[in-house]
Amino acid sequence: MHKNGLILEVDESPKKISQWLVLAIQHVLAMFVACITVPLLVFNGFVNVEGASLANTLIAPTIVSAGVGTIIYIILTKMKSPVFLASSFAYISPMIAAISIGSVEAYTKEGELVGQLANMWALPIGMAFVGLLYVVVALLIKFFGVNWLNKLLPPIVIGPVIMVIGLGLSASAISNLTTASGSHDSYNLVAILCGVIAMTVTALCSHYGKKTVALIPFVIGMLSGYVAAALFTIFGYHLGRVDYFHIIDFSPLINNFSHITFESFLSFPDFVFMPVNYNAKDLVDAAGNAIKIFNASQIGTIALLFIPVALVTICEHIGDHKNLSGILQRDLLEEPGLTRTLMGDGIATAVSGLFCGAANTTYGENVAVVGVTKIASVKVILLACVIAICLGFITPLMTLTMTIPACVTGGVSLLLYGFIASSGVKMMINEKIDFSKSKNIFIASVILVSGIGGLALKFGDVSSPVITITSTAVAMIFGILMNLILKDKKEEVPAVEAASEEAPAVEEEQK
Repeated sequence: MHKNGLILEVDESPKKISQWLVLAIQHVLAMFVACITVPLLVFNGFVNVEGASLANTLIAPTIVSAGVGTIIYIILTKMKSPVFLASSFAYISPMIAAISIGSVEAYTKEGELVGQLANMWALPIGMAFVGLLYVVVALLIKFFGVNWLNKLLPPIVIGPVIMVIGLGLSASAISNLTTASGSHDSYNLVAILCGVIAMTVTALCSHYGKKTVALIPFVIGMLSGYVAAALFTIFGYHLGRVDYFHIIDFSPLINNFSHITFESFLSFPDFVFMPVNYNAKDLVDAAGNAIKIFNASQIGTIALLFIPVALVTICEHIGDHKNLSGILQRDLLEEPGLTRTLMGDGIATAVSGLFCGAANTTYGENVAVVGVTKIASVKVILLACVIAICLGFITPLMTLTMTIPACVTGGVSLLLYGFIASSGVKMMINEKIDFSKSKNIFIASVILVSGIGGLALKFGDVSSPVITITSTAVAMIFGILMNLILKDKKEEVPAVEAASEEAPAVEEEQK
């Protein structure tokens, strides 16, 4: 063990291949469930041009993107920062809004319904804006330092905005929790029970678990919810013939092995840039017109969806690296430097947008793995990236994840989304924000009410606006403006204290 408490330093590697492999797999397990939850939540209800569920087909590209993005980050940071990047929850709300722009029900020319098509090109464009902003901020920090960013986005602005991001997703979590994947009922109490089981086990493992159990609470929680849902489905639906108990749809797994071929075991992921996800030239809308979901006029709206959230995640990026710096007892903001870490994160996000549509971000789960195991080896992270990329091509594993019911991800999301909102509160507590000051109350109030209330600014035709500023963006703008308008007051001295301070002077003057 080194003097800083680490068993393996950043530039070291395990002596045995078996140890190296196990440590890398642990990192993959730590990020796996949260990583695949993003496409399950964002693309729920949407299909590609072949009618396949986007939520299922984009799981493999998301896992591959996590591995590729992390390798990009490791290269740009000169292998000096043991960070794993994967799909970010902060962008779920703008991603859902982006793919819904111009979304339309698609039909074959024979009139057969294919499903709801998503505006898939909106995601690579949005993530390109995010990546560009990261690079611009990185260059500004390189030349002008970081003080300007702290003044523009102080904790009293960032904290409530993070709360808005988490609470804004609460409706999505509840919608998933009440839904059974196989049943036709829109509200299902059995589905809620399975989701609550997943939620409770996750919380118990995280709070009371030791060693490995504490590191992978979401894996154990989702597995518990899945087992409960499988039991209800097998005994209640398949044996009892009661549709209400049809919680899991096993058809993806069954279809994969119904006609065994090479692709039943290995297959190429359907990345976003592949025609199957956007080329709808052979499909028509309900009126029989050719479908063209994306057009150039949407670019402004797409930019305004993602750029404000990117400012928040930049601050999260800085916080995560400060946290990891404390574990390593070396300042990552100095070496490899904040400029390199931001560029690595931003470029990884731009590439990820083209692969799977999701943004990459530093994963706290993997930072926790480093902190608990005291293994900070970047080479372990690198092997974890290779494993993640390979997993995306293994068909049985991907089809198994496709059967995860929405209610289980919904139950876990109650914790995940609440964790995002709570982290905003935690930030304000750590920064000792004083809510006895009216300025801080007003800033937090306008952000929370406008953001959670859904205040969006639409320019042009309200039914089909040219530009839409989302509620999250509006909340941040209002918070920044309120922080600039309201200046800090000089500390007022209470009348009693003022009188006591003046008394000695008066007595001396009288003498």
